Amino acid sequence: MPQPTHEELLALIGKDYYLDNRSKVEIATSYGISRFQVARMLDEARAEGIVRIEVRTPESMPPKELHQLAAWLGIRKVIVIKTSGDDAQQRDMLARSVAKELMESVRAGMTLGISWSRTLDLAARYVTELPKCDIVQLAGALPGGGGGNPLDLIQRLGQASNGRTWPLWAPLVVDSAATAAGLKQQPEISQALRKADALDFAVIAIGAWAPNLSTVWDRVDNAVRQQGVVAGAVAECSGRLINAAGSAVVTELNSRILAVSLSQLKRTPTVVAVGHGAERSPAVRAAAAAGIVSTLIADESLAAALIRAKLAA
Repeated sequence: MPQPTHEELLALIGKDYYLDNRSKVEIATSYGISRFQVARMLDEARAEGIVRIEVRTPESMPPKELHQLAAWLGIRKVIVIKTSGDDAQQRDMLARSVAKELMESVRAGMTLGISWSRTLDLAARYVTELPKCDIVQLAGALPGGGGGNPLDLIQRLGQASNGRTWPLWAPLVVDSAATAAGLKQQPEISQALRKADALDFAVIAIGAWAPNLSTVWDRVDNAVRQQGVVAGAVAECSGRLINAAGSAVVTELNSRILAVSLSQLKRTPTVVAVGHGAERSPAVRAAAAAGIVSTLIADESLAAALIRAKLAA
């Protein structure tokens, strides 16, 4: 058989990865190349228009249905993007939507707070310009959280806005309440935490208190996990746990967290929350009940699960 042209090879690899959900390692083995070459060729396929990724509001969820869902959740707006079978592509689409919302909604003179997740870290890379405002880091660093870090995120947004930044020079989770209390006495850390008292706009990620649905769950020991489960936690936001009724779940973990508090988020006029996957539906409902969500950015599968819960209520 004749060898495919370079463009045909780009199309074949794009189909394998985006349509057939094959891993980069599997594709590399099939074509006798490295996974790094696969990654470069996927980038090239997108740049050349051979592979196109579309972000859209699903036809199955018309504006009226989304308005009704927002009203049921008690929030202002729901933004829905297409669900992708590929995790990296899904995060990319969510990140672009978060960046668009930031660039359209943030106003000059605001105090903008942003937490950290892999999606929010990527979103900051897509923010090309912001009006001049203060940027506050809402959660400490979580080593091994999947690439990127909150300090880089804050610096990128600070450069986009040419505003002042308030980094939180601390881990998200420390080993004891005493360690957390000691760190909070440090001027740089205490100033950033206090700055969250006067947020105008915040961006957060919603995790579920379950395996593989929260970066914090995946980084603490089983005893800490089970304390939260027993206490009724279903949602996690910047290390803060929430039960199904929207109330804060207080466990040992709460005293070891260096991040924005739920009460600070409740006082924030606008909070954009991002989440994806049907399995996070109870967590999103809990966060909405807690009063820490104004706008929800979700994928189709999460939105559909929320609508099913609405119909069953």
